Amino acid sequence: MEVKIGSAPDSWGVWFGEDSKQMPWSRFMDEITAAGYAWTELGPWGYLPCDHAVLATELDRRGLRVCGSFVMDHLEDVDAWPGIERAVRNAGSLLAQLNAEYLVIIDDVYSDPWTGERRREANLDAAGWGRLVNAVTRICRIVRKDYGITGVFHPHAETHVEYPEDLERFLDDTDPEIVGVCLDTGHYAYRYGDPVALMRQHHDRIPYLHLKSVDATLRDDVNRGDVSFAEAVARDMFVEPAQGVIDFREFRDVLQEVSYKGFAIVEQDMYPAPFDKPLPIARRTRQYLKDIGMG
Repeated sequence: MEVKIGSAPDSWGVWFGEDSKQMPWSRFMDEITAAGYAWTELGPWGYLPCDHAVLATELDRRGLRVCGSFVMDHLEDVDAWPGIERAVRNAGSLLAQLNAEYLVIIDDVYSDPWTGERRREANLDAAGWGRLVNAVTRICRIVRKDYGITGVFHPHAETHVEYPEDLERFLDDTDPEIVGVCLDTGHYAYRYGDPVALMRQHHDRIPYLHLKSVDATLRDDVNRGDVSFAEAVARDMFVEPAQGVIDFREFRDVLQEVSYKGFAIVEQDMYPAPFDKPLPIARRTRQYLKDIGMG
């Protein structure tokens, strides 16, 4: 097992390229370094500097390296493709210049990220599912061929690939030689998936990890009622790894069993987040992962 631990702007309450509720990017970079992380994702496009020279300078002076970034859009929507491709190529070009390795691909949520109001159907018909699968495959081909980067699909709460059965269908319908998976332990557990069992069964499809957990009681409340993802996050659904439903010592054991070699990026979805909230959590989480022998 060789796990490279990092974190991401998401753990500092950053969801958007620009938002007055988010801390300045320079403070985020200072704090992720202070928390003991050497690897970061870029976060939403436009949050960190998009100019390679500027960003490289800021990373170098803090001893930080970039492992990847993400694109998020309605992958089943044909009309969205031009914008998706622009986002993919923007991210791919910058990641390649930074010698980063991964682009995380996320289907956008079917509720409004600010209000929680349902804005799309939760389930896709066969044609829509096929378009989603094709879009992910197309993105993975583009970033591999043109930028030397591996595309990984991220199952996400309140999207069209959110339940364990959705992910199994997605794995069956995609080419393992082209499409990998980013296992986000917290999002998988959000809908009662077992990340330990999934990693044991499908580790050959999972080269990249997001580490987080969920609160057991709140998870039950959210899944029983009509609670949006945005509201669940605001209620602190996502918690520190040491405090949630996932047994990370058991997860570590599975990583050892399968000889996992790759990144494990700590994320604790928070939005909005008071500026003084993320750093103490990040420090505790980094120490906890060291204590259990991960990174």
